[in-house]
Amino acid sequence: MSGMTDTTAQIAKLALIGDRSSNVVSHTRVPLLVDALATRDRLVLDAYWIPSEEAEAEGAVRGFDAVWVVPGSPYRSEAGVLSAIRTAREEGIPFLGTCGGFQHALLEYARNVCGLSRAAHAENDPEADDLLIEPLACSLVGHEGVVRIEPGSLAQSVIGSERTVERYFCAYGPSRHLDTLRAHGLRFSGHDEDGQVRVAELPGHPFFLASLFQPELSGDGSRPHPIVRALARAAVGHASRKERQR
Repeated sequence: MSGMTDTTAQIAKLALIGDRSSNVVSHTRVPLLVDALATRDRLVLDAYWIPSEEAEAEGAVRGFDAVWVVPGSPYRSEAGVLSAIRTAREEGIPFLGTCGGFQHALLEYARNVCGLSRAAHAENDPEADDLLIEPLACSLVGHEGVVRIEPGSLAQSVIGSERTVERYFCAYGPSRHLDTLRAHGLRFSGHDEDGQVRVAELPGHPFFLASLFQPELSGDGSRPHPIVRALARAAVGHASRKERQR
């Protein structure tokens, strides 16, 4: 999927976790973004799609330079998605989760860091008694809205502003246990104008960012969103460090 560029450029391996479908707009955008990153920014990504079931395998994303859990939930394998997120979080692999990826990043953290083993996602388990992710009071499918970004956060350094307007295509979001996730180290660095969480990040990790909005839907795909560029830079940096350590 990589575009042509200077052969001396560092190539980074990107794992795209999700069940690829031509009916999911964000999935059709990814090849355009990978090409644009190579031609415009000289950030060369060798991108591999890993279906959620395959992500269940031990070490499925080990060896990659970045992991991006893309939209398209409900995923065929919740366990596979959570496993990929956990590996990226624990092993310092640059990570981006958008829409469903954001929701599952919070779910993985709740279960494996906060000890909330019964935390669940209503899209996957609507009858669960401890729903961390529930239907939004007002669906954001096809919605565009303001996101306020916290000063001094990774999100702010990446976006370059404390206010941004972003596109959504989702109907679920976090509903409870947010104070517990904060107490265990997760930072909520972006909120909508009603104060609802829209961005999460993990201080101390090389690059761990998740957004309920979908930066891959920004524009027409020819100019990657700053968050996508930041993931690519982090991936190339990760690849370069590995090369130096050989």
